[in-house]
Amino acid sequence: MAGLIKREDIDEVRQRTDIKEVVDGYVTLKSAGIGSFKGLCPFHDERSPSFHVRPQVGTYHCFGCGEGGDVISFLQKMDHTTFSETVEKLAHRINYTLRYEDGGTGPRREDVGKRQRLLDAHKVAAEFFREQLQTPGAAAAREFLSGRGFDQAAAEHFAVGYAPQGWDGLLKHLTGRGFSQDELRLTGMFSGGSDGSDGRNSRIYDRFRGRLIWPIRDLTGATIGFGARKLYEDDQGPKYLNTPETVLYKKSQVLYGIDLAKRDIARSRQLVVVEGYTDVMACHLSGIQTAVATCGTSFGTDHIKIARRLLSDDGTGGEVIFTFDGDEAGQKAALRAFEEDQRFVAQTYVAVEPSGADPCDLRLSHGEGAVRELIGSRRPLFEFAIKATLKKFNLDTVEGRVSALRAAAPVVAEIKDPAMRPGYSRELAGWLGMDVEDVARAVAGAVKRGQAGAAGKTGRERDQQGRGQDQPNRGGQQPQARDWQGSNRSPNRQGGWNAAAPSRPQPDGHAGAPPYDQAAQHSYRDGDQHGGFPSYGPESGQMPAPEPAYPRPDLRDPVVRLEHQALEVAIQQPGLLDANQWEQFMQARFLAPMHVAVHGAVRAAGVSGATPSQWVETIRQEVPEELRSFVSELAVTPLPAQNDDALRLYCRGILNRMQDLQITHLKADKLGQLQRMDPSADPEAFQQINRELMELEMQRRALRSE
Repeated sequence: MAGLIKREDIDEVRQRTDIKEVVDGYVTLKSAGIGSFKGLCPFHDERSPSFHVRPQVGTYHCFGCGEGGDVISFLQKMDHTTFSETVEKLAHRINYTLRYEDGGTGPRREDVGKRQRLLDAHKVAAEFFREQLQTPGAAAAREFLSGRGFDQAAAEHFAVGYAPQGWDGLLKHLTGRGFSQDELRLTGMFSGGSDGSDGRNSRIYDRFRGRLIWPIRDLTGATIGFGARKLYEDDQGPKYLNTPETVLYKKSQVLYGIDLAKRDIARSRQLVVVEGYTDVMACHLSGIQTAVATCGTSFGTDHIKIARRLLSDDGTGGEVIFTFDGDEAGQKAALRAFEEDQRFVAQTYVAVEPSGADPCDLRLSHGEGAVRELIGSRRPLFEFAIKATLKKFNLDTVEGRVSALRAAAPVVAEIKDPAMRPGYSRELAGWLGMDVEDVARAVAGAVKRGQAGAAGKTGRERDQQGRGQDQPNRGGQQPQARDWQGSNRSPNRQGGWNAAAPSRPQPDGHAGAPPYDQAAQHSYRDGDQHGGFPSYGPESGQMPAPEPAYPRPDLRDPVVRLEHQALEVAIQQPGLLDANQWEQFMQARFLAPMHVAVHGAVRAAGVSGATPSQWVETIRQEVPEELRSFVSELAVTPLPAQNDDALRLYCRGILNRMQDLQITHLKADKLGQLQRMDPSADPEAFQQINRELMELEMQRRALRSE
């Protein structure tokens, strides 16, 4: 049973993983000062680099789009994996064994090793197929691609290859690279012979022979299977042959092209579902780079979970566009898609070319612009479903129109947006030539029957829907995260954390937030794992609580600028502050609202016992959500120092100036007290305040002499 990963293991994985090394796999980074690197942001288009990484604090931040976080959140956003999947991937990367809460288990080390061997075999096989496409024996494959309008550059972009006609070309290649036949039997790339009763001892041979090959990859870009089209008349196999179900390849969970499309899907919040490999190629080459295709199966529940994760399907926008052939089979596929429509919060559409041409044929006959026009001509999926339902009846007879109304009314009743139902009820009345009120009553009746059916669900079904299992979470209820209690410790000069504080104060102005690790895992286990997302609005019966406003600090104000610089030092270089500086920083009074909130979060992180690996992420989780990007910004802003000695001098200078400012504040308070006092009424208190003023002045002079 899968469980929550232990917090200390998450911290260890985060601490041991070099964020620069991970980011380097996606972004070209260049030095931007001491311990700082920058490059072009992978989350938005830009010409000048504004994406910064600071390995020392394990944080990244883009000053252009505001994205920021730690190595786990970076990989989650780039690969669109869940929190637990990402931690497990990073743990495998550094060869670290994870432990799980409540007796739960994760993938066994030996299973991870076997899986990696299978992935390695697929990677080598994909390279083999690509190389074979350039050989004389692959002339038929190259002719097929050319005939479909794809040149060599297109073939290379989509990593298209060729499986030679022999029985053991791939087998010899992989065994020559060190893979055993027992390992290769598990890949799905080979078929077994029948020369023995024990399948393990039977010979194996290439499954794909004399075929054009498309690698099928997962979200991370790893090849997990292949799709193959026959090229020769004497091939007795099916037109398309895919990898069978394996440890890696589950056809109900894979989408061809998802590795190439994922960033554009997330950026534009659009997903286009086509029917074949060449359709995906044609769409991408025509500028529709959000296109994917299923592999030998219809678009189902598991595909929807992937799509919703990429689309951030939370009710704030997004669209899913299905393209189908115009024939009867295409219409049936569209209606099957409509049956799954309620699983999306995003709007669903269908795009059907009147002549029945698929995107590949359309590009070949009318050019890339025609493919873009096809997607642009999309219409709501429920409208297509209504018209497809009406085609089943003879609308020239009264009986046919009544039967059509009975069949179409439930379709209108299933429209997610109730504000649109009256409009489509009127449209349906027009298509049927019936009275609008009669159609509206039929639709209202279908709505009531649907509600009654929903009310009659079993408790288990209701519980599954309430937790978001296989359904959009329309209730707006977030799963409860665990409390996280740290020991009473605070940072010291050596960069360690020792016992110092008797209690944990709350940040000024807000309650402590649950830690990133536990909250994120609970969200995955109770919501995202099942495709559930919270939503708000009149239909949910719940509205989001208003968030406090945090105006951007005006750094033209010298005091505010000094506060900003002090927070940068405390977040980036906590180990350079000695015990006295930490005490002064913790007691400091900040003025800008954003600075006040972050200062409170630093205090809370310090006394909670946050280790160096947890430091920045703990601060991020202690501030209100809208300020987390601001914390990342403070963590990566380059400090104006060219070497370590200059860095220490700069940090000490900023903290001394901050302490000087606090002394000025305290002196002003004390002077105000003196002005309000009557010396003759309480001479002892009057003298005490004067002594405190002298001590403060001596402290300030000592600071300024350093």
